[in-house]
Amino acid sequence: MNAPWKPGGIAHREPFAAYVCDEITAEALRPIAAELGWSVDKVNKGGLRNAIQSLSVSASPQILFVDLAESGDPLNDINALAEVCEPGTIVIAAGQVNDVRLYRDLVASGIHDYLLKPLHPDMLRDTFGHAQTILNAPKHVEASTDRAHCSIAVIGTRGGVGASTIATSIAWLIADRESRSTALLDLDVHFGTGALSLDIEPGRGLTDAIENPSRIDGLFIERAMVKASERLSVLSAEAPINAPLMTDGAAFYQLQEEMSAAFECTVVDLPRAMLVQHPHLINDVNTVVVVTELTLAAARDTIRILSWLKSNAPQGKVVVLANRMHAGGQLEITRKDFEGSIERKIDYVVTFDQKLASQAAKLGKPIVEAGKASKTIAPIVAMVNEMIVNMDAGDDAVNGASGKGGSLLGKFGGLKGLMAKRPAKKK
Repeated sequence: MNAPWKPGGIAHREPFAAYVCDEITAEALRPIAAELGWSVDKVNKGGLRNAIQSLSVSASPQILFVDLAESGDPLNDINALAEVCEPGTIVIAAGQVNDVRLYRDLVASGIHDYLLKPLHPDMLRDTFGHAQTILNAPKHVEASTDRAHCSIAVIGTRGGVGASTIATSIAWLIADRESRSTALLDLDVHFGTGALSLDIEPGRGLTDAIENPSRIDGLFIERAMVKASERLSVLSAEAPINAPLMTDGAAFYQLQEEMSAAFECTVVDLPRAMLVQHPHLINDVNTVVVVTELTLAAARDTIRILSWLKSNAPQGKVVVLANRMHAGGQLEITRKDFEGSIERKIDYVVTFDQKLASQAAKLGKPIVEAGKASKTIAPIVAMVNEMIVNMDAGDDAVNGASGKGGSLLGKFGGLKGLMAKRPAKKK
């Protein structure tokens, strides 16, 4: 949906146009268009056929409404519309056929929504409002061909060790300080805090992906991701706790695949239970950050997770980070004893700063942003710096070995991805 349109891209097109089959539909649309600041003159007669004819010789609007009431084969006609639409157009269709299979087929073909006639004002306000949200959603830039995609997984050995805080901080640092397009994927579907800690709404993207993994593609990623900053986008959920997670993991794997093409870096906040249920999620991860605390239970689980990673993710560099360390406080296990138990050194130690944690929560910012001058965040910054150095050092080898190039932009499009490679038309 974000392939270029010349001149000036989708932002310079008309905001809205409609092609309807009857005056009743036109009368329903005009007042809503006026509310949204659109010209009521853009409500045209002629339905889908007139839309195809008109758009074959003129530029497409940002939001296109088409009436399918006179269409004998709506799905094929929508595909014909895709041939004449510019990339980036959001298409909303309406018709009289109340068939869930038709709805699913139309949405799968790339339209934004299918509305059943007669049209109601609230229905139109909702769908147009959602369409405008998509237009303002993050527009992912093509990753530099000089850089291989980096994938980082953050795993907490125990609940409450602050793994999500570390994952959010890593993602923010890579996006903000390293200026790399970054995706944060929070796989705690019911209780994830990725969106909460960044003061954004999680949306339904992740739950939609789990329910309909076959729909996950570049267009889905663009619509589902929630923008936290210019270069950081988040995919998370707050699924109802009475709705159990029913998935074979295919959706998670597909999400990682699509994100690797749309972003330069992916940070996955990976609950430890996922290692048991979906071990394939760690297959292509470059770096695994194991977040722990100096307790007996955490030592036991760190040993188990490190052993599991050695067998299941030999390609990934493992980093052990001890978090929430109380300076000068009594430890359940000393650092020396802990390192002896896990048979390796702790790479980074982050002290607990209650004041900084409270400030970050109040501001809705990651702690590395809220406490830029704090010594507390220095180990996290150092860890990310080392990650970046390792990533850059391995880029040439990764690019050469994988033979991968380009990005997912060629798959993006308002309808079925068919428009993204089409040449721009002149007005």
